[in-house]
Amino acid sequence: MAFIKIQNFVINTNYVAAIRLDGQTSSGEKRIYVLIATPKSIKVPWEFTSEHVNNSEWIEFTGQAANVLRDYFSSYNNVIDLMPQYQESSIS
Repeated sequence: MAFIKIQNFVINTNYVAAIRLDGQTSSGEKRIYVLIATPKSIKVPWEFTSEHVNNSEWIEFTGQAANVLRDYFSSYNNVIDLMPQYQESSIS
């Protein structure tokens, strides 16, 4: 288990289900989405509890936080890239 701290937000990496690296806001600012998935057996006791927490929720980060997360999840130390020659421009 590892934790990632981004500004005042701490993510338990055990609950990171997916990362979407290719986002951009309408103003051109970089954006990244992190899908947090929690087992139904976990009860969240604070005000963050909502109907979305018991399964999964996409959390959006922009600006510097998005850049830091993009670097973290693009690093060969943290993620195995199965297609290292793959270019984003090849998406149709």
